[in-house]
Amino acid sequence: MTGSPERALPPYLAGLNPDQVRAVLHENGNLLILAGAGSGKTRVITTKIAWLIRERGVAPESILAVTFTNKAAAEMRERACAIEPACERANLRTFHSFGAWFLRRNAAAASLDRDFTIYDDDDSTTLVKAAFPDLSRPEASRLASSIARAKDYGLAPDDPGLDTQFRGMREFRRMYAEYERRLRATGNVDFGDLIAMPSRILAQDEAIRKRFHQRVRVIMVDEYQDSNVAQFALLKALAGPDSYVCVVGDDDQSIYRFRGAEVRNILSFPDEFPGTDIIRLETNYRSFQNILDVAGAVVAKNEGRLGKTLRAERGPGKKPVLAVLEDHEEEAAYCVRVIDARLRAGGSFSDVAILYRTNAQSLTFEKTLPKAGIPVRLVGAVRFYEREEVKDALAVLALASNPRDEVAFRRVVNKPARGVGDTTAGAVVDMAYASGGDLLASCQAVTPRSAKSKAGLASFVAFMAELSRRLGPGSGSGNAADAGSAADFSMADPPAGPQDPDHALSVLVEWAIRESGLYEYHKGQDAIAGTQKASNLDELVNAASDYALGREGLSAFLEAVELDRALSAGETSSEAVTLITMHNTKGLEFPVVVATGLEQGLFPRDDDEGEDLEEQRRLFYVAMTRAKDELHLTYCRRRLYRGRFIDSPPSKFLAEIPKDLFTVFGGRIDLGAAEARSTWKPGTAVFHDDHGYGRVVKVAPAGNAGVVVMVRFETGRTLQFFPEYARKLEIIKE
Repeated sequence: MTGSPERALPPYLAGLNPDQVRAVLHENGNLLILAGAGSGKTRVITTKIAWLIRERGVAPESILAVTFTNKAAAEMRERACAIEPACERANLRTFHSFGAWFLRRNAAAASLDRDFTIYDDDDSTTLVKAAFPDLSRPEASRLASSIARAKDYGLAPDDPGLDTQFRGMREFRRMYAEYERRLRATGNVDFGDLIAMPSRILAQDEAIRKRFHQRVRVIMVDEYQDSNVAQFALLKALAGPDSYVCVVGDDDQSIYRFRGAEVRNILSFPDEFPGTDIIRLETNYRSFQNILDVAGAVVAKNEGRLGKTLRAERGPGKKPVLAVLEDHEEEAAYCVRVIDARLRAGGSFSDVAILYRTNAQSLTFEKTLPKAGIPVRLVGAVRFYEREEVKDALAVLALASNPRDEVAFRRVVNKPARGVGDTTAGAVVDMAYASGGDLLASCQAVTPRSAKSKAGLASFVAFMAELSRRLGPGSGSGNAADAGSAADFSMADPPAGPQDPDHALSVLVEWAIRESGLYEYHKGQDAIAGTQKASNLDELVNAASDYALGREGLSAFLEAVELDRALSAGETSSEAVTLITMHNTKGLEFPVVVATGLEQGLFPRDDDEGEDLEEQRRLFYVAMTRAKDELHLTYCRRRLYRGRFIDSPPSKFLAEIPKDLFTVFGGRIDLGAAEARSTWKPGTAVFHDDHGYGRVVKVAPAGNAGVVVMVRFETGRTLQFFPEYARKLEIIKE
C-alpha cells in the first residue's frame, strides 16, 4: 500500500493517544502492534479497519481480519461498522470460519464437495473408534486429540517431525494415516483441516493463489500471540507480495501453549515479514501504576519477549498487598476481609474477583463465602460439586452409604466401562425393587447375558464390598427403621476432623476414587482436553479430611455436600464475587483482584522450567493486570494435599518482585526458600566431595533451613542434605 496520512485527523480519531494514532495511520510495509494489557488494542484494530475503508478508499472486500472467537469477531465487526457501515462487507471472521469459507469456494481443489460437514471432537473420536475397534472410547478420544494437536503443529502423517513431537506414542504415524484415509473417504473435514487445507491449496495451486492475493490486499490478525504453528503457516500463505499484513498482540499475554499457541509467532514476526514496523501501545487505561510495576517486575524476567513498559494513565494508586497466611481456610477468611472492606468503602460484591491457578482451588471459596453471606459467581467452570468427576466419586460414596440409591448406582456401575450395559443395570434395579431394594445384593442375583457383563458386574460388587468393609460396621441399608438415628445425628455438629490424618475419612475417599478406576479414567480425560479433573478429585479428598473415618463421618460429609450444593443453587443475585481461574480472566477486568495460591509447587509447579516457566510468568502477569484499583496476592505456609497438610515455600515469582513494591500483611516471609527449592529439583545431577556422583530424588521445605534435599548416590547410598549448609554438594550441568 502507498500514500500518506491526511493532515487533519477525522473526528473518530480524536480520542486516541499518539501511539494509537500512529498504529491506525500506518500503511507502508507491515506492522506489528505490541499492545500491552489495558492499552485499547480492540479500539485500534477496529478503528484501523474503518479508517482504511473510509479515508484511504480500500475496498471492504479486500480486507481480511481474523481473530480466535466468534464473540471477538462479532465485537470487531460491530465496533468497526459503528464508525463506517461499509465495514459490514469486509471479511471479519475467526480463523476456522475463514478456513470453511475458503474451502467451500475452492472445494474442487481440496477434493471436497461444497456441502462438506465439519467434524467436531466427538465426531473425530467416533471415526477413530471405527478405525480401531479395539480401543476404548477414552483411548480413541486421546488418539483423536493427539491427531488434532499434530495438525495444530502443521504435521501430516508423512512428516519427518512427527516422530519427534509424538515420540512417546507407538504406531502413531500409522494410526494417524489411517484416520486421514477414512476422513478423506467420508468427504468431510475436521477442525485441523480448516487451517491446513487452505495452506496446502494456496501453496500448490498457482491460479487460486494469484486470485486470492489479487482480491485480499489487507490482512489483519487480532490476539496474534495465541496463534499456533498451522495458523502461522496459513498467514504466510495468505500474504501476497503486495499484501499489507498487520498483527496485534501481546507477547506477555501468550498463555495458551497447552492449546498449541506458539509465542514465537509474535516474537519472530519482524523476521518472517520483512519491512515490519513495531508500534508499542504502552499507555494503560485500566490499572494504577503500582499494580503495573509489580506485574512488570515478574514478566521482565522472561527472556522470550520483545519488551515494553506500561504507563498508567490513572496515577500510582495503592501498593499491592502480599498476605502471608497459615492455610487455605485463612486464605478464604482473608478474601472475606477484602470483600467486606470493599463494601464498607461503597463498592459492591461484583467489584471483587478471586483468581486461582487450578479449578480445584475454588472449593474452599465456594464453601466459605456463601456461609459468610457473600454470593459467588463461578466463571468458566461448573460449580465444584456439580463437576462430572466429583459427582462420579460422590455417587460411589453415596452408594456405599445407601445401597438402595438407584441414581448413584446407574451413574457408576459402568463408569469406567466394565461391560455392564443399560439392560443389565435395568435388570438389577428391577430385581432390587422386587426384593427389598438392595442394589448390590441384586447385582449378585442377576445373571447377565454376556460373560463380559457378568465379569464387570462381579468386579463392581467386589469393589463395593471392600469399600463397605473399610467403612466399618453399620447397616448402610437406608431402611426406614434407621431413619431416626440418622436424623438425630444430622442435627448435631459433624464429627470433628481427627488429629491423626490416617483416621480421617479422606483416607477412605482417596482409596475409593483410585480403586474404582475413576482417578485414572478422569486423568485420561485431562490428557485429552487439558482439564484438571484429577486435581478436582484430589480436592474432594481434601474436603473429606474434616470428617472422621466411618459411616457417621461419611453421612455427615455427604450431608454437608448437599447443604453446600443447595446453598450455591439458591444464589440468583446479579451482584456476586467472581471465582475464576487465571486463564479465564484473559480480556476481563475487576476493581479488586485477589490472586491466590502463590506457593512454589502450585504456581509455578516445581517441574515448570524453560518455556513452561516463562508461560507461567505470563499467566501471573495476565492475572495481576486484571486489577484496576486493588491487587492482593496470597501465600499459604501449608496447603492440603490428598487429605494431609504439606508445608509450602512461597512462589519463586514473589522473590522476583522488589520488596518495596508491595505491602506485607500477616507473618514474615522468607522469599529465599522459593529460589532454593527451584534450584534443587528431583532429577538434578550432583557431586559430593565425599560421596561422589548422585541424583536428587526428593526436595522438601525445611523451615528456616530453606529446603532439605534427598540424594541417591552411585554407591547406592541415599542421604539428606541442607544445601544452605552443605558446601561439598554441587549441581552438575549435564
